[in-house]
Amino acid sequence: MEQKKKESILMKDGVSYLVPFILITSCFALWGFANDITNPMVKAFSKIFRMSSTDGALVQVAFYGGYFAMAFPAAIFIRRFSYKAGVLLGLGLYAFGAFLFYPAKMMGEYYPFLLAYFILTCGLSFLETSSNPYILSMGTEETATRRLNLAQSFNPMGSLLGMYVAMNFIQAKLNPLDTTGRANLSASEFEAIKEYDLSVLINPYLIIGLVILTIFFVILFTKMPKNSEKDNKINFMPTLRRIFRMPHYREGVFTQFFYVGAQIMCWTFIIQYGTRILMQEGMAEIDAEVTSQKFNIIAMVLFCCSRFICTFILRFFNAGQLLMILAIAGGCFTAGVIALHNIWGLYCLVAVSACMSLMFPTIYGIALRGLGDDAKFGAAGLIMAILGGSVLPPLQASIIDMHTVFGMPSTNASFILPFICFVVIAIYGYRTKLRSIGKLFG
Repeated sequence: MEQKKKESILMKDGVSYLVPFILITSCFALWGFANDITNPMVKAFSKIFRMSSTDGALVQVAFYGGYFAMAFPAAIFIRRFSYKAGVLLGLGLYAFGAFLFYPAKMMGEYYPFLLAYFILTCGLSFLETSSNPYILSMGTEETATRRLNLAQSFNPMGSLLGMYVAMNFIQAKLNPLDTTGRANLSASEFEAIKEYDLSVLINPYLIIGLVILTIFFVILFTKMPKNSEKDNKINFMPTLRRIFRMPHYREGVFTQFFYVGAQIMCWTFIIQYGTRILMQEGMAEIDAEVTSQKFNIIAMVLFCCSRFICTFILRFFNAGQLLMILAIAGGCFTAGVIALHNIWGLYCLVAVSACMSLMFPTIYGIALRGLGDDAKFGAAGLIMAILGGSVLPPLQASIIDMHTVFGMPSTNASFILPFICFVVIAIYGYRTKLRSIGKLFG
């Protein structure tokens, strides 16, 4: 019995996947770092270049647009070659995009940074399209969702490091002049402060580029088992038609779009939400921004702890049922974010992260269940759904720029968008539960 349990986790057909699991799981932390050092940059770029929240949110458009653009090319690439090749190409693009921050800073313009983010996340798209199904394949299908949740538990550790670096090595070191003061600067004063702030901003990206190169060479020279033979004949459209006929997959892609949108909105605009509340209580703008990022870090710690707890609970509950419960709880906390105009609203926003902890890998695992080798293309569709992080945050930013909506602060009203997302997720969880019951009694 003990041997059977061991094989069901990281062994399949007598092949051990322990070393590949460790190496690929490290990639989960690496893209978590990229995601969460970037979220606070919406506010940072808005200040540095004296832009609106909507213009600043173009960072998220470029960032998550890269995921969308490269998802199916990544799937075709790994179908033709291997998961390892996809991971290596992803790491290479990640490092290249990070190094592009230096010429972007030398140009002193906003749009070269967007290009650097786009290339960086083209790499992340290859990484995620390769790594998620690779983890799913490292054992039996019955334990695939649990295994992916375990690997994904290391993603928020990278996210925490990204938030910490953003707070202590970017936000806290930017020129303390507030938004109003920057608006009144002369052209020469503005350029001097912008030059300094951009020098501060790029340093962590250059360092992470070096780290990524190191991981690239470690994986390059490590022997990793292949999960399938190379497939030079790629039936792209027939495969897509086949997998999109499956309701659990089709609905999973739709739901993942809204989940990623909710996650990015809650973690990006906690800065704007917290800054407004803390300034209302008498705090200076720069201090309010740094303190809001501390709340964001607390949210990520809660997210990380909840991920491990929920991964354990998932052993005893139907995945769809647990997903539905967490989505309902997330919707309730988001209602508090909208209705409460004081520090309690910020507490509710932090609590939302506990509810989101299990959602991405659970939706992913449910959607890919039973796809077999088609999971390579199925994974690409789910990675393309990360486009939700590109589409929905600018919509929320445009609401925030209204200042007031129906008599309430626009930052509060803007969280109606994450609320809608949680409703969609709850419906998917409920439908998954019904399908599981139908199979049980069918």
